[in-house]
Amino acid sequence: MGADESQVSRPAIEDWWPKLSIRAKHRVLEDLEAPLHEEVAAEIERITGAHAPDLLTHDERRFVLTQIEPVD
Repeated sequence: MGADESQVSRPAIEDWWPKLSIRAKHRVLEDLEAPLHEEVAAEIERITGAHAPDLLTHDERRFVLTQIEPVD
């Protein structure tokens, strides 16, 4: 299976990150490269109706970091 095929059912982070609870966001931010905590995954699944990813991709980690940076 190619990279494109594995991304087909992956929920877009732009859809779930803004709706994620503060607690869940803090869990993700503890270690962006760690597997998602089961409570975070469950929250993503409730928000999107799709299976949550096990890990964030490089692009998803970059997206998260842009969401927490102060804007000038």
